[in-house]
Amino acid sequence: MTGLRARFSATVDYRLILRMLAVRDKSFFTAVEGDEAANIAACGLTVKQAAFVRVAALVAIDAAPASYVHAVDVAGLAGATAEEIVGVLVAVIPATGGDRVVSAAPKLGLALGYDIDAELEQYTS
Repeated sequence: MTGLRARFSATVDYRLILRMLAVRDKSFFTAVEGDEAANIAACGLTVKQAAFVRVAALVAIDAAPASYVHAVDVAGLAGATAEEIVGVLVAVIPATGGDRVVSAAPKLGLALGYDIDAELEQYTS
């Protein structure tokens, strides 16, 4: 995998990446699924940008709360603030719709150490 990481350390033509994705190139998928450095090199994003994209993907698929914990940890290690991570929810509303964001908000809140449901109970009791 080190060879593939080096292969993607320089900017790779987007057309090559699209072809490898379209044919599910085994060596490419093995590298980017199993090696975080290769994934970052191949995607061309910063670690922080990639973390934001992954949070957005979790919203889109209505992921489980545990998935958000990992994504928030990675984003935080990349220097993302809680405000930036929550900003991802706002940014994806046009693409995912409000229902997905409403579902994601408590999950993301818990991953950030904030229990939205408990907070809201204070106001309804």
